[in-house]
Amino acid sequence: MSEHDGNPLKAANRRSLFELIGDLPGLLVDLVRAEIEQFKAELSEKGQRIGLGVALMAVAAGFAFFGLAVLVACAVLAFALIVPAWLAALIVAGILFLLAILLIFIGRGRIQAGLAKSEFDVDLRRDMDVFKGEGSYDRHA
Repeated sequence: MSEHDGNPLKAANRRSLFELIGDLPGLLVDLVRAEIEQFKAELSEKGQRIGLGVALMAVAAGFAFFGLAVLVACAVLAFALIVPAWLAALIVAGILFLLAILLIFIGRGRIQAGLAKSEFDVDLRRDMDVFKGEGSYDRHA
């Protein structure tokens, strides 16, 4: 039976220091690749959240524009006709402004959620601290 048959931990314990040091570049490359892939995934997710937030803000701006148009029509009706038709226009404008306000708050929340500090930022900072010898490495943290 060769020395690498059986328990892989025993085989790893028998490896020389030079073999272990020789593995470091490959392990570091794998770590960097994994971190880059995680960063790409988080960046894509952030982009989707921010994009949705911006789209909701644009829709809110559209509702606000039409609300302003209805208010202008309301003023025209109120001054030109002096009839209760302006009240209907005022109600429609109020509803549009309420929708705009609602969408602004939802959109702002989506944008803030997209810009929040990600796990990647925290993990990268911890990895850099460990690499500098300033932190402790805990795999289960």
